[in-house]
Amino acid sequence: MNDTSTGLGESIRHRFPIFENRVYLNSCSQGALADSVRAAYTSYLDSLEAEGSLWSHWVEQSERARGAFARLLHTDPDSVAVTTSASAGVASLASALDFGERDTIVTTDLEFPTIGQIWHAQARRGARVVHVPAEPDNTLSLDRLAAAIDERTAIVSVTHVCFRNGSRLDLASIAELAHSRGALVLVDAYQSAGAVPIDVGALGVDFVTGGALKYLLASPGIGYFYANPATTGHLVPTVTGWFADIDVNAMQISEYRPAPNARRFESGTPPIPSVYAAIAGVELMLEIGVERTADHVGRLNDRLIDEVAGMGGIIATPKDRAHRGPLIAIASTDAEQLVDRLGTEGIVTSSRGGNLRVSPHCYNTDGDIDRLLAALHTHKDLVRTA
Repeated sequence: MNDTSTGLGESIRHRFPIFENRVYLNSCSQGALADSVRAAYTSYLDSLEAEGSLWSHWVEQSERARGAFARLLHTDPDSVAVTTSASAGVASLASALDFGERDTIVTTDLEFPTIGQIWHAQARRGARVVHVPAEPDNTLSLDRLAAAIDERTAIVSVTHVCFRNGSRLDLASIAELAHSRGALVLVDAYQSAGAVPIDVGALGVDFVTGGALKYLLASPGIGYFYANPATTGHLVPTVTGWFADIDVNAMQISEYRPAPNARRFESGTPPIPSVYAAIAGVELMLEIGVERTADHVGRLNDRLIDEVAGMGGIIATPKDRAHRGPLIAIASTDAEQLVDRLGTEGIVTSSRGGNLRVSPHCYNTDGDIDRLLAALHTHKDLVRTA
């Protein structure tokens, strides 16, 4: 795929049949279905009809998914656990923390519910949770974050991109700050991976979690959990399962022998149908190119922001590319109704927190943005203005 990022959408659009009858701008909820992902599901079902149980092959497929996630994150496969969700990975991590002298979890008001809910559940084990509020422009102040981190902080848990407003955090600076005070860093990359380049080594974080159904083009039911081997080897979860054992084939029931690598954060039987989909989706995204996608989406969103502002609309997402992810949040007087009205015109979006969420991806084009802008003008009564 040698085209420029400007023509990226046109060059790959044929791989995503939904565009035959919809303008799909909802990748922050679910990536558009690709032909290769549908074929992966068919391959799984065909194998059931032809062979029945293919256990050894399924295990091989799980390892292939692990490798795809590792390439996405620019790390070694041994540093990545294959999970059923982001929640599963974070819950396993939470079980490994003892909340002794370091009993505090610092997080932000930009997080997805699973993060806050899992951390607050640890209060029953002695944990204290501190929320750092976002600034009025939906950015996160490093000074405010620094004031919340002290010698009692066990972990700083942050999103990469906020699911409500598209705000993007400076992970490298957050990691440097947390580590200077002896705290670990967990990153929720669900709203960024696949549309924002991620190099876990360069970021210097300790854990990264996410799933494959959004910008990784796959399905629900599968996630990934990166654990930095240099900084997290001392943490051993008590939320565990068969596939976290040092030797899965030993079928051991008499003792707990967690794997020495990131697999110790896994649990039971892998979600095999979703594994097939994840391989197809992640490998397609790697073929298309995350960096090229980021440039392409950044250009589309630059235009969307400028045009909405020009019609008097309010953008809840920071305008600076360095502080925003791939989704754009447009303030609305009734976001649910606006989503419905756009849907009647064949434009698929979503809403959160009173905002219309628009999330272009690699397959979108200027024509899609044209259609959306025309519809927003038509339904301007539902666009909040300054």
